[in-house]
Amino acid sequence: MPLSRAEIATPSAERLINRLCKHWAHKLEVEQSDQQATITFSTGACLMRAEPERLLVSIETLEEEHLDQLEGVVESHLVRMAKDEPLEIVWEN
Repeated sequence: MPLSRAEIATPSAERLINRLCKHWAHKLEVEQSDQQATITFSTGACLMRAEPERLLVSIETLEEEHLDQLEGVVESHLVRMAKDEPLEIVWEN
């Protein structure tokens, strides 16, 4: 199963998770607890975990060609939800 991960330095990890979950909950399956969330897309899943000063994100897909697509979707939404906070997102797979 193709997998990609990113560690994003941010003091706002919990806020970002909450905003993304609220945004996607109306059209995707979202499971959220205090410090983490799983969002299920038709082509894979995004797992997020808030830690002090960082957000851990991993994406799993069923097929390799969907990995880049989901990375782009998750990254663009994270940047939008962060508003004025610059995020450096480097995917490792």
